[in-house]
Amino acid sequence: MSRTWYYRLLFSYFPIFFLTVTILIFIAFVFINDISREETRKADRISSSYLVDNLDRTIRDIELSVTEAVQSEQAYKLYFNNPGQASKETVYTIAQSLRELTNSSSWIQSIYLYDKENDSALTSSGAREIEGFADQNWIDRTMSGSLAPGWQPVRVYDVESVQRTPIRVLTVNKDMPLPFGTDGVLVINIKMSSIEQSIDSMVNGQLSFMTVTDQKGQVVYNAHSDSEGAHGGQPLNTLHLERLGWTLHSGIKAGNLFGWVSVISYVWVFIAALTVVCAIIYIVYITRRNYKPIQIIMNRIEAHQIRALEQSGSSVDEMKLIDGVLENLINHMMDYDEKSRENALLQRSKLFNDLLHGENLDRATERLKDLSPLTDTDQSSHFTVVLGEINRYEKGFQERYTRGEQNTLKFALMNVLQELTRNTGMQCWMEWVSADRIAILFQSLEPSEDMTDRICAVAEEFRSWVEQNLRISLSLGIGPIARGVGAIRDSYTAAEAVMHRKLLMNGDVVLAGAGEPSQQLLETYTYLQMIADFVKRFRMSSGQWRDLLEEIFTAFEHNMLPDDDILSLVEAMLQMLRREVAMMSEELQEKLSEDNLNMWLKSMKEAETLEDIKSMLFDDLTELFRTYVSVTETKSYRALVNEMKTYIEEQFANPDLSLKHLSDRFQVSGKHASYLFKTEFNMKFVDFLTELRMKEVERLLVHTDLSLQDIALKVGYANGITLGRVFKRVTGITPGDYRRLKREHPASNHEEKESSG
Repeated sequence: MSRTWYYRLLFSYFPIFFLTVTILIFIAFVFINDISREETRKADRISSSYLVDNLDRTIRDIELSVTEAVQSEQAYKLYFNNPGQASKETVYTIAQSLRELTNSSSWIQSIYLYDKENDSALTSSGAREIEGFADQNWIDRTMSGSLAPGWQPVRVYDVESVQRTPIRVLTVNKDMPLPFGTDGVLVINIKMSSIEQSIDSMVNGQLSFMTVTDQKGQVVYNAHSDSEGAHGGQPLNTLHLERLGWTLHSGIKAGNLFGWVSVISYVWVFIAALTVVCAIIYIVYITRRNYKPIQIIMNRIEAHQIRALEQSGSSVDEMKLIDGVLENLINHMMDYDEKSRENALLQRSKLFNDLLHGENLDRATERLKDLSPLTDTDQSSHFTVVLGEINRYEKGFQERYTRGEQNTLKFALMNVLQELTRNTGMQCWMEWVSADRIAILFQSLEPSEDMTDRICAVAEEFRSWVEQNLRISLSLGIGPIARGVGAIRDSYTAAEAVMHRKLLMNGDVVLAGAGEPSQQLLETYTYLQMIADFVKRFRMSSGQWRDLLEEIFTAFEHNMLPDDDILSLVEAMLQMLRREVAMMSEELQEKLSEDNLNMWLKSMKEAETLEDIKSMLFDDLTELFRTYVSVTETKSYRALVNEMKTYIEEQFANPDLSLKHLSDRFQVSGKHASYLFKTEFNMKFVDFLTELRMKEVERLLVHTDLSLQDIALKVGYANGITLGRVFKRVTGITPGDYRRLKREHPASNHEEKESSG
């Protein structure tokens, strides 16, 4: 290898190097200028925003403090509520209050009260006739109704004192009595000079400027205009003070920002020139240094070719060898590109989920431009999230189509929506967020008020086309317009709330917010109380259970309950009804068995509307009610309870007496017999039977000499041991001790008999 290659290598990339360096220097210069201006704009916006917030907060605090003081002072109410001339004491109290309010803030110029009925003004110095009053023109404008509500534009206020010249003030009127009275007006005047001093104190007159204009575009105030004159700079930020209707324009004066940028640019040019010189030296050094390694590499390539020729036993075409190397490299690149695409798809899907859930939004706008199909996205873009769900997914979609057909149909759905959105002035981005649900992010290319109407039209056309051509039923929930990337989460949440209320949807395309309840949702315990009342009416065989059930479903619909909550409450209703009613008979137990209840709930989960659920539930409960009434009418409840009680009192000594014995004797279930005892006597059957037996044991122990074994057989126990254990548990002493105690104290025994008699 000759040294000609070395010189060719050395000088081949010099031109492109100089061209690249030149372009980089120019780009760096522009970039530095843009960065400097943008940072200056940010700093100016921060200071201006602080100024606007401070002004707004101060004016708001003045307005609130005055109105709160007026509302809390009883004299104002007496002044307007009592017809005729107010008392001197009331006038004096109001004048003193106005004086204190005026002195409470250095910003307040004056506060006075106008009485419409007496056509008089009440100031801090006392009552005045309106004729000749310094602010009579303002009162006339107020009474003419030509003033808009809120703070009024800057005006000139004629001060009554002859030593003072008219001053500029901001005024707000409050109808008296507060908050919406018609008997008078409370006028609050704020000094414009105080606002100007506040602005001057927060604006650096040497570096920046600020111009305040009103709603008509007229200049209200120029900060530091007396010292600088025309600022000669360019506005960087425009802020709005909604309370006063002002617009504040702020910026940097000429000769400051641009001077610094020029200095930075000169420094950068020097650094760039020094870099070029260092780069030339470095290139020469690196070229000389790399000359030997490159020669060694070329020699190794030639040696590799020789070994390949020797191993193959035939000559190898160098072009084929190069072609094989390139083909191998291309295969590697294709594998790399495929992995890169898979990675891009994952990043794209993650970005979509982040937008829907409001997570990782630091660089969301830049990521949208890089990863999403949406173009021209910025912080002010308008978005809307639409959620689509395949109805009857398991039975109507999964069972009908194979896995491959399902994927093809889902892909077709995305293409159809893309075509329908093409000429609507909007862009859409779709991702399947679950097996049966697709999320669609709409972006309007030009913000307009009819964006929601256009999306509704596209959604309805999309649903209709898919149902007619693909035989797939869809439900679509449309969220509200989101202004900015950060608000996409709210739109998604609203659309998701719609899909959680599919039973209450009026149609297959529903706009979030339509039909929302005007009052707060009822708490769960309120629903449970309504369900308990319904079960009570049902158990009492009252036909009012239908009205109560109708009220429950009306509450579901009125309060827009989610589908899962509705089904949970219906399940709780059926379980409660089962506990209260099922034990009445075996037929009711069968109808309210766990399997039948699960079958009812499964049918309700497959229902498409709340009306379908109500219809099914009414039909099933009507049939159940007929059965329940038939069972309860066979034997009167009260008569059955009394008959059972009498039978137990007569047969308590029968050792075979049990719940099963009562069930066979009176033809009721054992559970129902136990329930009747618990309800009527507030004790269990076993406790009732034990109480009867223990009373008889006490009598036999005192008045007979029978052994404990004989007494046990007489009261229904198999042996004396069992009786002794039960007797001690009930009375606290053994039968023998009880007999001995009663015989040793016959007087107490006699007293007990008399008291029991």
